[in-house]
Formats: sequence, C-alpha cells, structure tokens
Amino acid sequence: MSATLWRNARIATCNQSMQVLEGGALLTRDGRIDWVGLEQDLPQELQNALSERHDLKGRWITPALVDCHTHLVYAGNRATEFAARLRGVSYEEISRQGGGIASTTRATSAASEQQLLEESAPRLESLLAEGVGTLEIKSGYGLTLDDEAKMLRVARQLGETYPVTVKTTFLGAHALPPEFAGQADAYIDVLITQWLPRLHAAGLIDAVDVFCERIAFSTAQSGRLFDAARKLRLPVKMHAEQLSNIGGTQLATRHSALSCDHLEYSSAEDVKALAEAGTVAVLLPIAFYSLAETRKPPVEVMRQQGVRMAVASDCNPGSAPGASLLLAMNMASRLFGLTSVEVLAGVTRNAARALGQEGEVGTIAPGHAADFAIWNIESLEELGYWAGFNRCRAVVRAGALVRGAV
Repeated sequence: MSATLWRNARIATCNQSMQVLEGGALLTRDGRIDWVGLEQDLPQELQNALSERHDLKGRWITPALVDCHTHLVYAGNRATEFAARLRGVSYEEISRQGGGIASTTRATSAASEQQLLEESAPRLESLLAEGVGTLEIKSGYGLTLDDEAKMLRVARQLGETYPVTVKTTFLGAHALPPEFAGQADAYIDVLITQWLPRLHAAGLIDAVDVFCERIAFSTAQSGRLFDAARKLRLPVKMHAEQLSNIGGTQLATRHSALSCDHLEYSSAEDVKALAEAGTVAVLLPIAFYSLAETRKPPVEVMRQQGVRMAVASDCNPGSAPGASLLLAMNMASRLFGLTSVEVLAGVTRNAARALGQEGEVGTIAPGHAADFAIWNIESLEELGYWAGFNRCRAVVRAGALVRGAV
C-alpha cells in the first residue's frame, strides 16, 4: 500500500507528555497515521513504500483542532438581546422575559431544513478555516420532536458535506417549551419516553446533554434523563454551574459524564469529583466574556487536582455569538490564565476526550486518524496569542489536503 510522507516539520504530538518533535516527520497511509518521529529515524522500508512527499519547510504541525462544545445549527440572531445586556439586563432576566433560548427556538422552528443548513454552513466554514477537524453540534433550539430531529439531521448533513467529523448531542433539555410551562417533570417524561428513543433509533444522537441550572432543569430531572441515556448506552454531558451551583457536577460525575461545561460556580468538591471520574472540564471563555461574567472557573484548583481541561467556542447566538476556536484559545489564556500548553491540550487531546474520541483524533500518533493542521507560526505560543488573526496554512483530513497548500 502506498503512503505519503510529511517531512521537515516541527510536530506537536499533543500526546500525554505533549511531546514536540523538532525535525519531525509523519507518514500517512489509508487515512491513518502510520508512523511519526524524527525524520532521521524513518525506517528505510517505509521510505521505499512512499508514493508522495511533502516538504513542510520547518512549519508546525498539530492535530486538527477539536471544538467539543458548539450550538452551531440555529436560525436567526440575538443582537437586540446583546444590546440589552449592554444596558445592564442580565441573561437570566432576558430568558425569563421570553428571550434567550426561546427566541432562537422560534426562529429555528420557522426555518426550513434547507434554510437552517444555509445559515449554519458559514459558521462551520469559519471553524474549518482555523484548523478544526472535529466538532460537536448540539440540538436544543427545536424543543419539539420534529424540530430537534431537523437540527440533528442538518448537523449530520454538515458532516457529510464538509471535510469534518461531526458528533451530535441531543440537548432537548435546554429550556422548557411554552406548552410545558410549569410542567418540567412532564416534559422530561416526554423526552425520556418519546423523543430520545426515536431520535436514537434514527441514528441522530451520539451523546445526551442537559442544561442543569435554576432557570432550566433540576438535578433530579437531569438524573432521570441521564438514566434513560444510559439504558440506550449513550454517553452524557452537562451544562453545569454556569450561573449558580445546584449540584450539577456532582450528579454528572456520578453518571461518568464525558464532560461538564462552563463551571464558573463549581466548588473544590466539584473539581475533586471531576478528577476522580475522569470527566473533562470544558471551559467556555467567549460566553464568559460575552455575558460580562466576573466569576471564573477554578482553574488553579483544577490544575492541582489534575482535571483535564478543554476549551471550546460555544458557538451560539446568545452567549457566544461567533465561530472562532482560535479566539476562544486566546481568551482562555488571557481571561482564565491557561498556559499555552494547557490551551493546546484543551483543543486537541482533552477536547477529543470530551467527545469520547480520545483514541481517534486529537493526538498525532500511529493508528489515529490522519487529521492535522499546518501552521505559519514560529512557536506554539502563537496559537493562544493572536486575536482575530488566523495563522492556519493548511488542513489535512484522512491524509488528504482539504484546505490551503503546503
């Protein structure tokens, strides 16, 4: 079988030790990484099987980036609510007045599947241009069975149309639909007995998420949904401790959640639970910035406990109106104090773990998917340094160049 050599590179493997290979090379075959190491150590028998060589002229290679938390599929925007927040109206107040998630739900419900695809595609293209090769897309702006299915079908279609791996997450428990006002338990019953089984049977769900918060769903309701997901052998995730602490992280870790996301109000006990469960802490600095929050996630405690930290764009129309993982990386450094190494691990290896894809993407290693990004940078520190300046030169997916040039 023929193979392609990518040589004369500086390679950030993003393995457990975050190993860097100066004068590195990697060999790809049939869409996978077949060999990686110092170029001088490439075995002769592998050189003899080469069909193509690319000289990267000393450029950096990282794994293709992983955006492990997005709400990328939606219709409309909430610019008027952003303006209201500038006037001092809180996110919670807007939600209680019928705005927020409910506003986007109305726009998404009114959009056809084709319209939804056309509105979402530019956001995806923005992320792909930054070196993203895998991302999660949540539902949660439908809040009816048909509209949730519509969102998930569009997410699947984006993954089929573009050179990217899309993992879909069912977030039916994002907000309470108006027709269930005051009946949150009944709504959870519907999710458990009707929507979740049907959407899973249709092959539309890779994981289940819940917004566990005082303006959304309680720990008891979240736990019932997680129990139902477990019966279907679906992994779970949670929006936890964003606006308050009602015990979400403790519940999620007891269910071996892939990730808990936001975590501004998490406690030392919550961090300990994350560490013991191996659950990834997904930090969402663009939402923190956009909502003008002041309470930061307890990053130093997470470091001390050895919690795996990921960074994601949280692309959504309300609290994170944008589509830039590179900006999220910059903000994670500037606002939350993550080091350049932590930021890079947070959008590669740890983000892959948050999607249950740790053995497939997020690391330059033999057997992993040959998904990587090539950068016009002098040092890895630049990846969390630039704000609004994309230094991604090229993207390789399954061993094939899909964007840019080498």
